[in-house]
Amino acid sequence: MRDLTLEDFKEGQLICFDKPLGWTSFQVVNKVRWLIKKKFDIKKIKVGHAGTLDPLATGLVILCTGKYTKRIESLMGQTKIYTGEITLGATRPSYDMETEIDQTFETSHITLKLLEEARQEFLGEIMQQPPIFSALKKDGKKLYEYARKGEEVEIPKRQVLIDDFQLTKFDLPKVEFKVTCSKGTYIRSLAHDYGKAVKSGAYLSALKRTQIGDYKISNTLSIEGFEDMMKA
Repeated sequence: MRDLTLEDFKEGQLICFDKPLGWTSFQVVNKVRWLIKKKFDIKKIKVGHAGTLDPLATGLVILCTGKYTKRIESLMGQTKIYTGEITLGATRPSYDMETEIDQTFETSHITLKLLEEARQEFLGEIMQQPPIFSALKKDGKKLYEYARKGEEVEIPKRQVLIDDFQLTKFDLPKVEFKVTCSKGTYIRSLAHDYGKAVKSGAYLSALKRTQIGDYKISNTLSIEGFEDMMKA
């Protein structure tokens, strides 16, 4: 990436980052905004991200600066590709590793044939219920606020599109996968529902976003790399 001027950032830059584990998408935005402000000794600069990635997920996050922030909505609507791991035989309230196991289930009946048959149930347009441990809002409050207080809340299902769902490796109770899907798809919910489909339980134990539209993980910067660039 060439040396960028303040004018470059104001006119607009699209920068792809490989988000590290444990970071929120907002932390990436805040870090990049702070580095640009520090570099050019300015008080404000527009920076936004084109799609949230959970803290326990890694991979591609697209940031837009300046005038390019107007592109965010169209970028968010593009098809996304994820790879990851589903662990069978147990569930967690958050559908991922954020919370402790709340139930365990039998897995001895699970065969490769059953896994493959269940996979096909999730291809195409499906109705999906977002996890309660999410930032979606209900009556002005984020769902995870209800969850952390132990409050029950009705979450309506919504339609999403799964273009492709491949099982890439089997090491039961763990199954690795690759998913191509539409905006608004919760891979955590897919993992949870997949557990039900194989008459067991499941949760998402690893996730990486590898592509958004034509933007790929192979062409990304690390946070450290951008920081070094801003120091130069």
